[in-house]
Parts: sequence; C-alpha cells; structure tokens
Amino acid sequence: MSSVFDHIEWTEKLVTGIPEIDRQHRFLINAINDAKHKLSEFPDLKLIEQITKDLLGYAIYHFETEEDLMLEHGYTEESKADADLHQRQHRDFSAQVMAVRDTLHAGNPVSVEELLGFLDDWLISHIMNTDQRLAAFIRQKQAA
Repeated sequence: MSSVFDHIEWTEKLVTGIPEIDRQHRFLINAINDAKHKLSEFPDLKLIEQITKDLLGYAIYHFETEEDLMLEHGYTEESKADADLHQRQHRDFSAQVMAVRDTLHAGNPVSVEELLGFLDDWLISHIMNTDQRLAAFIRQKQAA
C-alpha cells in the first residue's frame, strides 16, 4: 500500500523534452521528496510553514518560466484555451498553498497527509497533462 510519504520517482513519463522545464520539475520533485522525509520524522507546524513557503516561492518562479515560454513560442495566441487553463492551474495551486499558509498563521493545524497528497497529485497530474501539452507545442515550434 502506498503512502503520501513515499518518494516521487522521476521517470521518463515526466520528461517534457524542454530542458529548463525538466530541470525545474526535478527540483520541485526533490523538494517535495525532501519535505516528505522531514515531515515523516518530525511533522512540526513551523516546519510545515517553512516547507510551504519554500515550495510556493519556487513554484511561482517555475510558473513564471513556463508562462514566459508560452509567450515566447506563441502558445497564448495559438492555443489560447490550453494556455488559459494552464495559467489558471498555476493560480489555483498558489491559492491552495496560500490557504494552507493562512491556516497555519491562524494557529490552526493542517493535515500533513492531506498536504503531501495534494502536492503529489497536483504536480504529477500537472506535469503529465498540462505541461506535456505545452512541451509538445514548444517542441513542434522549435522543430519548424
């Protein structure tokens, strides 16, 4: 039976073929795996707060990279619906992590399992679906 504390394995299915995106995805996966390790040993609220702060900061940087690539390659014009969905998913992720941070700031506990489950599910689903569509578009533009 799998656990939210199980590490995410980097596999070929996660590779987008866009080196900068893949490098940043690996960093995010390593950061989540590090968080899982730390939280499995000592699920302290201050640690959760620091982890969410660090992950959100890097995620925003990563989202900016992807959105810059969308503009650079014409994705926002040629695949407007996909680009809008992609950006909306970025905003929704940030809002959900901010909601966790707000809960912590209010002195309320958060479920480590729910937080890690959300991070796992969101990241893998986003990479395997939304990011792969963007990457295919960019690769096609680069090949032309």
